[in-house]
Amino acid sequence: MYLLGFDIGSSSVKASLIEGASGKLIADAFSPETEMKIIAKHPDWAEQNPELWWENVKLATAKIISKAAINIDEIKAIGITYQMHGLVLVDKNYSVLRDAIIWCDSRASEIGRKAFASIGEEKCLEHFLNSPGNFTASKLRWVRENEPEVYERIYKFMLPGDYIAMKMSGTIQTTISGLSEMILWDYKKNDVADILLQHYDISKDLIPEIVPTFSIQSELNVSAAKELGLKSGTKITYRSGDQPNNAFSLNVLNPGEVATNAGTSGVIYGVTEEAKTDSKSRVNPFVHVNNSNENPRYGILLCINGTGILNNWLKEFLSITGDISYQKMNELAAQSPPGAQGLKFYPFGNGAERIFEDKNIGASLKDFHFNIHNPSYILRAAQEGIVFALNYGLDIMRAMEVKPKVIRAGETNMFLSPVFRQTFATLTGVVVELYDTDGSEGAARGAAVGFGFYSNFNEAFQNLKQTKAIEPDENLSQVYQDAYNNWLNHLNKILDAD
Repeated sequence: MYLLGFDIGSSSVKASLIEGASGKLIADAFSPETEMKIIAKHPDWAEQNPELWWENVKLATAKIISKAAINIDEIKAIGITYQMHGLVLVDKNYSVLRDAIIWCDSRASEIGRKAFASIGEEKCLEHFLNSPGNFTASKLRWVRENEPEVYERIYKFMLPGDYIAMKMSGTIQTTISGLSEMILWDYKKNDVADILLQHYDISKDLIPEIVPTFSIQSELNVSAAKELGLKSGTKITYRSGDQPNNAFSLNVLNPGEVATNAGTSGVIYGVTEEAKTDSKSRVNPFVHVNNSNENPRYGILLCINGTGILNNWLKEFLSITGDISYQKMNELAAQSPPGAQGLKFYPFGNGAERIFEDKNIGASLKDFHFNIHNPSYILRAAQEGIVFALNYGLDIMRAMEVKPKVIRAGETNMFLSPVFRQTFATLTGVVVELYDTDGSEGAARGAAVGFGFYSNFNEAFQNLKQTKAIEPDENLSQVYQDAYNNWLNHLNKILDAD
């Protein structure tokens, strides 16, 4: 028996096929070969055509089938993970009405701020655990205000993963965890957030059917099966936003456990059993994948929009005179000293940042000297700047009693860099455990749980392999702390001037 997992990112679509009994990865693939473009018609906007995701799901699936050389009848279930907080709109014919407004789009920030004040900050935090902010519900309100002709044609709105499941099954659904990331779940009432729907004048009828995260939600219909080269009737049994799923893929399910990821954005995600809030909504609690009434589980999410996207920008910039690999960039970063001789990089160039209460302060390079700082210093300062930004957010989480002793991450993206992972471990003072897994593998394991192949989560992760453990370097602890303090001092000046 095999399980197929898809990770619908903003850069690419990744697919993984695992064998259920052994938990072994049989094949993986991604598409496209170069990163998908984000449409930015205005500086604070970020959109993608959902059909682009679907086309790349088909291409990645074809690669998987070719690599694995198995009988497709043996693929029993599909799991989906996806870029969070996006907004996909369809009409009654299930046709997309406009490009999706994705996670790093900032246009609805002011709408969310006004709602936070108008509804009342205390009431919002009591019911939603968050400010409405720049999340999906506020993006939908933006459409209502600015594109009324589009809004009038909406049959359902959904998240990116819900859209892919719809393309596969012809059924429109979402989950409680998904509603929580839209800021449309009322934790106090344990129901859809009518308070925000009424404030935004959005009909409850536009919300999809709600299904459990792990369950037989729908199945592959005939037309989608033909497009994908899979068997019709294959069950769709799991869906989750990428960061709860990243935590799931690392077996981070219980209070005190923490996961991190540094792909296009950078995230630290800590699990609690209490519905905790930050008064300024700089970090955000959501319903975790294994939440239940009997055993509540919430994920507190710190997100920095500009992490891997900064690394990708530097790659493109440095490739003007010839292609350069990420591995070569990591090697160059290691050639400059810790602290990068005072060079400071602020990686906030990918939209409004929640840790700054939805302000967009942009990216910047500080104290750059032509006679000192060659490209290796810039690369190191960028990697350290990303770590500093994550540590800034982690300090907010620590104030909420999220105090990790170990942080788990997949050995991928920025955590492939020795400089990045050592800086992260040393500055935070936390051991970083790296694992040979990723989001699409986690989605495949989630599919196995939802299908009922694994009877519990322990079974699902019995073969999860730890590849490295990065200990804090006591010899560099003060060096990094001093560099961080210098970085922080200038950040505070930027924020005070904003």
